[in-house]
Amino acid sequence: MTSNRITPYWGWRFIFATVAIVAISFAAPIAAQAKASTASTVTKHKHKDKRKYKHTHRYASAPNKRGVATRSKVKVTNALLQTTPSLAQSTGLHRIPDILGLRSSVALVIDQQTNETLFEKNANVVLPIASITKLMTALVVTDAHQPMDEILTVSNEDRDTEKGSRSRLRTGLQLTRGEFLLLALMASENRAAFTLSSNYPGGREAFVTAMNRKAQELHMADTYFADPTGLTRRNVSSPADLVKLVNAAYAEPLIRSFSTQPMHEAYVAGRRPLHYVNSNRLVRAGQWEIGLQKTGYISEAGRCLVMQAKVQDRPVIMIFLDSTGKVARFADAQRVRHWLEEKPWGMGKL
Repeated sequence: MTSNRITPYWGWRFIFATVAIVAISFAAPIAAQAKASTASTVTKHKHKDKRKYKHTHRYASAPNKRGVATRSKVKVTNALLQTTPSLAQSTGLHRIPDILGLRSSVALVIDQQTNETLFEKNANVVLPIASITKLMTALVVTDAHQPMDEILTVSNEDRDTEKGSRSRLRTGLQLTRGEFLLLALMASENRAAFTLSSNYPGGREAFVTAMNRKAQELHMADTYFADPTGLTRRNVSSPADLVKLVNAAYAEPLIRSFSTQPMHEAYVAGRRPLHYVNSNRLVRAGQWEIGLQKTGYISEAGRCLVMQAKVQDRPVIMIFLDSTGKVARFADAQRVRHWLEEKPWGMGKL
């Protein structure tokens, strides 16, 4: 009797166990496939995000465990960097239209011989000028009459502590004063400008004082300099003052020659030659007759360009501040040039 009651009980348990094993055997591959599909989807999104955001590196000082400031690498997306408006954009200057459709917030074009204003746009403003500063740096260097063939050495004090920009001119590198000046003007080398100021009588502080004194001599009432590179937003000027600066720099043959040299190779002992090209693509293209030029950029200033050039054999000075995009300032110069070529001289300003 006992065996008759037990046998059905274990029979049913055997049936349920068999069904469970079969169900698990079917479910396991399905779950594994679903997990793999999910992982693949996540990987695709990760790769998509990597394609979407290109990262750049910035260096920031931070104390380590011992309390000593160290330089740590910080990733910042280009998208975030590009959303920082310049001073001109934050005040709405870029929204003001002009008949030539320029991408620069500020523009001024002057006939160099008659000082006649040929074109202007928001010309009565004072803005950061970025590396346009280096034209004044060059004037202070040439006014000091220090030997251009003197060997100078890059020091730790010549590093950029304002923006953390990089340079191929490493600490301890030696070049002549003339070569440092050349690189500062044609390639806008910040460390070259710092090195020039460090080797001025009295050091960098005396150099910046000389820059502001020179600005006063040139009656640049809207201009102030805080450093020899233009990396700080405190270096400011107006378009009218920059015309005076271009005229003064143009009077120096060495500055004219250095600012318009298309390329240069700096030979350093124990290293491959350092190849530099002019920061102005109009100089490199060779389709303009440019007597002097300087480019500039920091986020607070936007893209800047000043030039002395001949249009239809007439010398003109062009000032462009706060251009949007890497090529906009050069395109604006082309627009002004084409307009001047079509416009009869002597019709007054636009």
